[in-house]
Amino acid sequence: MLAELDPLIHSQLRLAIMSILLSVDEADFVYLKEKTESTAGNLSVQLDKLSKAGYIQVEKEFVGKKTRTSCRITETGRKAMEEYIKALKTYLDL
Repeated sequence: MLAELDPLIHSQLRLAIMSILLSVDEADFVYLKEKTESTAGNLSVQLDKLSKAGYIQVEKEFVGKKTRTSCRITETGRKAMEEYIKALKTYLDL
């Protein structure tokens, strides 16, 4: 039987965000926007969804007069990605 894929992670942009955050301590909004080639609006919406699920932690701070948004994966997010990858492997091993 095929494992169910986490619908929150299965979105292309959210999967890209989670994959990036798995490999770095933290990433700021500009970096994620460049790496995912997404619009600022779409990225904001997807970060909000991941944050509400507890998969990532989003921090906003002021650097001079500009805001800096940084993101990091949480332990919950790390476990969700491990489960997602494990489920995906069930599809690849058919």
